[in-house]
Amino acid sequence: MIRDVEGDILLSEAQVIAHGIATHDPFDSGLALALRERFPAMVRDYRHAMHSHEPKTGDVWVWGGVNEDGSVRGIVNLLTQGMQSQAKSARPVKAKLEDVNRALRELARVARDQGFRSIALPRLATGVGALPWADVKPLIAQHLGPLGIPIVIYEVYRKDLKANEQLA
Repeated sequence: MIRDVEGDILLSEAQVIAHGIATHDPFDSGLALALRERFPAMVRDYRHAMHSHEPKTGDVWVWGGVNEDGSVRGIVNLLTQGMQSQAKSARPVKAKLEDVNRALRELARVARDQGFRSIALPRLATGVGALPWADVKPLIAQHLGPLGIPIVIYEVYRKDLKANEQLA
């Protein structure tokens, strides 16, 4: 079941939040920044993982942390775009639809393998990634729809507004 909602994805009750990042993302804008502020260990762990395994577009990197209320929060970082260069000042480049497609296919595999019960996503790869939502949304339906679990797409961000996710 795929459901479009308006609200603040950080208030989601979905088991997992999946979002797009670049391979050497600085986590300095949008949802990535908000997640960095809430889960600084995630960024440290990602940077450590980057040094032992060179990330590639289309990959996913799964991380688990604890919310303020003590509940476990899964974060799946979808590597939807590359970087201008390897320099520290490099910025993410525009996402490619084929990388988003691979990352969503991998997310579906991980969700099946790890038994995810629900996933929340923003409008993937449409911000910094600069892809048209009309091109990305069908890929979410194609890869995540068959999972048979609640998939909540936060189509419109509304700070501090809890969405009606209907996860049960």
